[in-house]
Amino acid sequence: MKFDIDDDEEKSKGKDSNPQMIYIILAGFLVVAALILIITYMVLKGGNTQKQTPQVPVKTQSPTPAEVKKLTVFDEESNERPIAVMIDNAIGDAKHAGLQDSYLNYEIIVEGGITRIMAIYKDKDVNLIGPIRSSRHYFLDYALESDAIYVHYGWSPYAEDDITKLSIDNINGLTDSSPFRRDTNSIAPHNVFTRMSYLKTFLQTSSYSQESSDWRLFDYSADEIDLSNTNYTPQVADKIQIPYSKDEYRTYAYDSSHSYYLRSSNGKAQYDRKSGDQLHYKNIIIEKVPNKTMDPEGRQQLETVGKGTGYYITDGYSLPIQWSKTTREGKTIYTYEDGTEITLNDGNTFVQIVPTDCEITIS
Repeated sequence: MKFDIDDDEEKSKGKDSNPQMIYIILAGFLVVAALILIITYMVLKGGNTQKQTPQVPVKTQSPTPAEVKKLTVFDEESNERPIAVMIDNAIGDAKHAGLQDSYLNYEIIVEGGITRIMAIYKDKDVNLIGPIRSSRHYFLDYALESDAIYVHYGWSPYAEDDITKLSIDNINGLTDSSPFRRDTNSIAPHNVFTRMSYLKTFLQTSSYSQESSDWRLFDYSADEIDLSNTNYTPQVADKIQIPYSKDEYRTYAYDSSHSYYLRSSNGKAQYDRKSGDQLHYKNIIIEKVPNKTMDPEGRQQLETVGKGTGYYITDGYSLPIQWSKTTREGKTIYTYEDGTEITLNDGNTFVQIVPTDCEITIS
């Protein structure tokens, strides 16, 4: 309804004075004015609610990439130089210590048909290692390919010559006994032990580099490698027997509940001196290397440089492999028969270097 204010005023002048009517007209005018104000406010308010305001950009989280699985056998980001230690395997009344903590091990024949072990350590503070014995020159070839500092207690004449000739960074208990301790409960010479902290304290006073960019020998896979699910045809390997001589043989039995191999020596389970656990390993490499006796004491010569055959064993299966090494300092390359280089499962590894006439049983 439209109101004509001027017309209302003229009408009010021509009438007799009537206060009640005036009040009614005035009240009506106020009501209409109030309604107009309310309607105007509502219209303006409605317009403001419909007005679009700038939207603040919201960052949407991109899908989180799958976490990269890391190796447990050593620290991939560490260039800590490995340390290789000569371990007695004719241990008398002593027991092995630290062989479960080494990420890589070599067992090789020495004089008399017995064997010795070289255990290689990296990124672990091992509190007991041993018993430690003297060097044999062909072990140097395998220490060199991991750029390891070589630890031993004594040496053969050939090893002494080669350590000097090849400039091997080494710690020898005969010339510096400070990193070594003798176990008074064991009979010499099977009673020399060390620990990683002793060796590192010694190295701090030496000129040897404690870092290396050329230590890695094998490629490892953090994801499990199933040899039965490859292009190759593997052999079941639940039990492995490796004879070194008439009286010396090693046996591995597959523990499927833990996916590793339990180690025995000459028919007896081998246990760690500290933990009491049976020694166990994820990967086994058997490498056939020609050997011959080189002096009246029965010391051996191995043809570590060259080519040969062997086996890679893991997770209950075995595949034939080939090995090649071009120089003593060069790395041994392990391949399948088609030339593809092998990749190891994440875990510690035992390399059994055996004579070529060794009759290995895998079943």
